[in-house]
Amino acid sequence: MYGNRRFISIILLLIGLWAVGVTGYMIIEGWNFLDAIYMTVITLTTVGFGEVHTLSPHGRIFTILLLVTGLGIFSYSIRVLAEATIEGHFKGILGRRRMQKTIEKFNSHFIICGYGRIGRTIATSIANRDIPVVVVENDPEIASELDGGNMPFIQGDATHDDTLLKAGVKRARGIVCVLHTDAANVYVTLTARTLNPALLIVARADDANAETKMIQAGADRVISPYDIGAKRMALAVLQPTVTEFLDLAIHSTSFNLCIEQVGIERGSPLDGVNLQKAAVRQQTGCTVLAVQRSDGNMIVSPDSHLVLAEGDILVTLGTAEGIKILKGLAMPS
Repeated sequence: MYGNRRFISIILLLIGLWAVGVTGYMIIEGWNFLDAIYMTVITLTTVGFGEVHTLSPHGRIFTILLLVTGLGIFSYSIRVLAEATIEGHFKGILGRRRMQKTIEKFNSHFIICGYGRIGRTIATSIANRDIPVVVVENDPEIASELDGGNMPFIQGDATHDDTLLKAGVKRARGIVCVLHTDAANVYVTLTARTLNPALLIVARADDANAETKMIQAGADRVISPYDIGAKRMALAVLQPTVTEFLDLAIHSTSFNLCIEQVGIERGSPLDGVNLQKAAVRQQTGCTVLAVQRSDGNMIVSPDSHLVLAEGDILVTLGTAEGIKILKGLAMPS
């Protein structure tokens, strides 16, 4: 803000000086407007052209004052511009270094490759849950936009190893590939899987034929925005109340109800007991909607006699407080 005020003051000074010069020559020398403009321009720019008319003694004194004042203002302008350029350059360097140090402290974070409309929504949704996010974006204009915000980012090509390493891919929990082409998403998936075999990888696929390639490259989940969007619109038409409930449970931050997944760890009080003895609802107020076994088998509406085990993932519906309690029960006691 301060820099903008200085630039505006410089422009106003230059306009004012030009107006004073034109007015002075018209009053002191009695010249017409065009001659006064010409004399003011050649004086302030010090080009050395001849005078329009012979100057009177008063006109010469005025020209000297105009020239000295103009040189002073121009010198000041150059200094301000140089300071702004150098200050902006160093601020940019220091800002990038601070951001890189912040990213280096992240663990179990998510990397979002591509900050288009989909990537922006994904990054915001994850960040709203207080989970660290790093965006990788190669477009200079989008990177400039990110530079003015609070979202940590790396400007670079996500298909390059060094870019993903700067984003902390070896320490990350997962990566979301939402670049503009399927080929780029396949390449990022392959690179990320090589750098971190345990990484959760979710990739976007516009072409149905690309899904198989992405899975072969190492993606855990492949999502087609068009397919998902079409099914969502159909559900909104056929079952609008169900759609509204899911929106509130999954996306709303104001509605005190959410659907979460909770993984059972070894040594947890829930490990080795059935749902009835676990008394999840009595202890937390949460309802277990489904259980995914460690082999990937999904059990929907599980029976109360189902024995829970390490590696199971509970899909639960409950309040944020209840989910927090359940996550504590799922950890080693």
